[in-house]
Amino acid sequence: MLERLLEAGRETLAVHGYEGASTSRIAATAGVSPGSLYQYFPHKDAIVSAVIQRHSDALVSRVAAQLSGQFDQPAPVVVRTTFAVLLDGLDVEPPFLRAAVEHGPRLDDGRTLRAFEHRIGELVLAYLTTRREGLRSDVPLESAVWMLVRTVEHLTVRYLLDRPPISRDQFLDELGRMALNYLRPPG
Repeated sequence: MLERLLEAGRETLAVHGYEGASTSRIAATAGVSPGSLYQYFPHKDAIVSAVIQRHSDALVSRVAAQLSGQFDQPAPVVVRTTFAVLLDGLDVEPPFLRAAVEHGPRLDDGRTLRAFEHRIGELVLAYLTTRREGLRSDVPLESAVWMLVRTVEHLTVRYLLDRPPISRDQFLDELGRMALNYLRPPG
């Protein structure tokens, strides 16, 4: 039942966005009564938060799997393929992504977003620690990772929501170039 409700919550957010998602609509999509939904979730925000958390966990797992299998690859390959996994994972229906970005932080005081950024940051830090040679040393690695994770996240979300006239390949190339140049020593 819980799985059905979470999937119905995701579907409802994907079609109707946050404003159009109601407990009645989510329950109807799941094929259950609103009373059954309330046995698991006390209100709309609780199910929306759970759906966003679930999506976040799945995305971190996908990025981790991609990154862990590439530690021996050249940095440009690792960066591009990892960014592609992130882009694909965030490239969900725009109403769902907008709900996650605009309402998710409010629903749980930003805990899910901070946890996502922290887990991705740990993955990036682990990768960069194995590649410390050739990286800038004028900024602590932890600071560089913090900046990089949030910059890539923001640009990826904006790319998906704004849909600028930039091809996916060009976006990935430019984002990768920006990240790699940021990590290179000055001069």
